[in-house]
Amino acid sequence: MKLLLTLFVILLTFSAIVSSEEAYFAFKTHGGGHDFVFKLTDPEKIKTARNILSGDETETTHVMGRFKKSQKPYNPHYSFHLDPDQISFFQLAIEVCDAELGYVEEHLDEACGAFLPGCFYCPWSSKLTREIHMK
Repeated sequence: MKLLLTLFVILLTFSAIVSSEEAYFAFKTHGGGHDFVFKLTDPEKIKTARNILSGDETETTHVMGRFKKSQKPYNPHYSFHLDPDQISFFQLAIEVCDAELGYVEEHLDEACGAFLPGCFYCPWSSKLTREIHMK
């Protein structure tokens, strides 16, 4: 019984470690200045992002997700960030959620209404540039 309980505790600990993985990636849009850095916490999405960067994924290569109007330390050049739980990758998306990074930053006060309704962002020209290894 004690062995079984010990194994159970080990499995729970391992599960917490695996599910707490996070990785950071950057993308640019046409006409964009600085890379936009975002965090992923889902192991499958992390794998997809790495496959995009390696060239193994060539279909769903653009970044989309809901954003929040607050700055994150890992993304210091922008006053908004993508919610890690709401990020995915796409090939095609509707036009209403498309905009260049600089335009979003300049018009952030208008976002989440008629401009980028529901705070949903899908920049068609988004291109992953790199994975960032945080210290």
